[in-house]
Amino acid sequence: MREKIGDALNKAVDEEDRRGACTLRLIHAAIKDRDSEARAQGKERVGDDEIVDILARMIRQRETSVTTYEQDGQIELADQEREEMEIIRTLLPMPLPQKEMEAACAEAISAVGASGLRDVGRTMAALKARYPGRIDYTKATAVVRDLLR
Repeated sequence: MREKIGDALNKAVDEEDRRGACTLRLIHAAIKDRDSEARAQGKERVGDDEIVDILARMIRQRETSVTTYEQDGQIELADQEREEMEIIRTLLPMPLPQKEMEAACAEAISAVGASGLRDVGRTMAALKARYPGRIDYTKATAVVRDLLR
């Protein structure tokens, strides 16, 4: 994942894509910050699953910013945030299609032996471990709840 981000940054710099280069530098800085936190706790640098979490959080932050900017009438800033979201999304693994996500939810339910709504958390933890960054967890939670009812 780090290599993919580095390659994308080099490409953006070579092509003089200022928005892409700035966004990728922000991503790189966020990963370095998380690496520093991990080292302070005596751990190695963060893995790909944590990098995916960082990217997903960055997308959520930008979605919130887009909404705020649009409400304030700052369309140019909202468009910039959308561009950054698209750049970040290119780095994430491809999301599972709806049918595959539903099958993965059913599989996770049987794998953890879930029998009721109290087991939603364990089921979601299993999904996150098996499909990091590839599932929309809000939709998956709804599917798991429906299957457990």
